[in-house]
Amino acid sequence: MNNYTVFVDSSCDTPKEVLDLHGIKCIDLRFRFVDSPEEYRNNDIDTAEFYRNLREGRDAKTSAVNVEDFKQSFEAELKEGRDVLYIGFSSGLSTTFNSARLASVELSEVYPDRKVVVADTLCASTGYGMLVLLAMKKLEEGATLEETAKYVEDTRLNICHWFTVDDLQFLHRGGRVGAVAAFVGTAIGIKPVLHVDDNGKLINMFNVRGRKKAIKALADKMEELAIDSSSGPVYISHGDCLADAEILAAQIKERFGVEVEIITPVGPVIGSHSGPGTLALFFVGNNR
Repeated sequence: MNNYTVFVDSSCDTPKEVLDLHGIKCIDLRFRFVDSPEEYRNNDIDTAEFYRNLREGRDAKTSAVNVEDFKQSFEAELKEGRDVLYIGFSSGLSTTFNSARLASVELSEVYPDRKVVVADTLCASTGYGMLVLLAMKKLEEGATLEETAKYVEDTRLNICHWFTVDDLQFLHRGGRVGAVAAFVGTAIGIKPVLHVDDNGKLINMFNVRGRKKAIKALADKMEELAIDSSSGPVYISHGDCLADAEILAAQIKERFGVEVEIITPVGPVIGSHSGPGTLALFFVGNNR
């Protein structure tokens, strides 16, 4: 029996019941609306309510997990004689992973007979969650801590993240597009198609005119890049646009004969940056 605990953080946008089923412990990033000092975790607010607030003009800001939070969570396992593997949010998008790395260094000095290993997924949202669940299959087959960590690092660049957003203003606030491009693009219905690159960073790849073309472009990317477009896993996440997620899932089934395994909301931590109307497709590819 493997004597280690797997940790993730809440940017993996994976339902709590799925994480609980595999015994995965989750550490929460936080967010707040800029007009209020109150901080929330993803599960503290209904996602539909969160996106309603954004649509009504409230801005949200996020905060990474700090070193002390990681130390406290990891140390509880170490004291029980269990090692720790943290599978983390892309270091290209957040300082959260580096905080976990620093915590692992400090705790390794205090608990020299225990292991604290951190693995950078270079993934985000449900792509991150997909890689975690693939890694858990290895653990459940008997993989050691080191073998599971190596699997994450060997597989991470095969997890394809392709998505579109409905409102360019949210990407502008995050510094992804300029103010003029955001204003003009929104006015004439330009929809960017983006992905997470090999450095774990968000990249705008190309633009299309209209939502229907953007949805089709995501399915086209699966046809182009998937190792085997006739098999899963395939996940979809959405920023309070379930109907569009279901349209995309139907296209995937019609074109490739594949059922989408998970359709889940983009949580507030990621949604603070991508906005309502975000639609994302995740699959395993030959490359990103």
